[in-house]
Amino acid sequence: MVPANPTDVPVFVLCGGLGTRLREETEVRPKPMVPVGHRPILWHIMRTYSHHGFHRFILCLGYKSEVIKSYFLNYASMNSDFTVGLKENNLTVHSIDHEEHWEVTLAYTGELTMTGARVQRAAAKYLGDARRFAVTYGDGVTDADLAAEFRFHLDQGRMGTVLGVNPPSRFGELKVDGAQVQEFSEKPDFVDNWINGGYFFFEREFLPYLSPDEGCVLERDPLIKLARDGQLSMFKHRGFWACMDTQRDLEQLNKLWASGDAPWAV
Repeated sequence: MVPANPTDVPVFVLCGGLGTRLREETEVRPKPMVPVGHRPILWHIMRTYSHHGFHRFILCLGYKSEVIKSYFLNYASMNSDFTVGLKENNLTVHSIDHEEHWEVTLAYTGELTMTGARVQRAAAKYLGDARRFAVTYGDGVTDADLAAEFRFHLDQGRMGTVLGVNPPSRFGELKVDGAQVQEFSEKPDFVDNWINGGYFFFEREFLPYLSPDEGCVLERDPLIKLARDGQLSMFKHRGFWACMDTQRDLEQLNKLWASGDAPWAV
């Protein structure tokens, strides 16, 4: 049997949410287009996948989809030298001054559609004959080895795999005996507590768990049922992971990028 190749695996990126907890930024653009450094966080996510061999992307669009469409429609001209013939109304790009070898499909999946329905709607049109696919959110970065997660997914033989992460708590932990504090930890790592890190791999047999109905939430019935059916694996990652959920998160990511030592940079 021919081994599975990451280049055959399309990556569905959820880009359609309202991003209400980042309202200062998302009034004028969708959350995946909020910049970290001088690039949208969506670009950082796609660079990570590309570094590990995944080059096909299907962006599941909704809120302010035109901003993401414009970004990729103009990607070559925005990243290269070009000449505009005003009278002839033509454009000559002199060289492609970027290294992204990506195939990007921009799929509008509804303004208020939930995550599961976005994946189902986009997959119905653009999955093609691919045997498996990846799914991620448009607001999380990591230094996880996604190629290793993909191999793990294949080895486990289940319908789905989720990246499990255990970031430190934002709050201090107190261990007490009555009124006496026995141990104080400012930002403890809960080494046995895992959360959804948002980097998934699925076999196409997972699709019947999803619905095109607007209210289908990936993280509710579909994944709950998949786990109960014994068909969901977890790839444990103890390295860097961060979600850009609030203004504080955004400031921290920009600080890391400006330092020149961002853990997710490839």
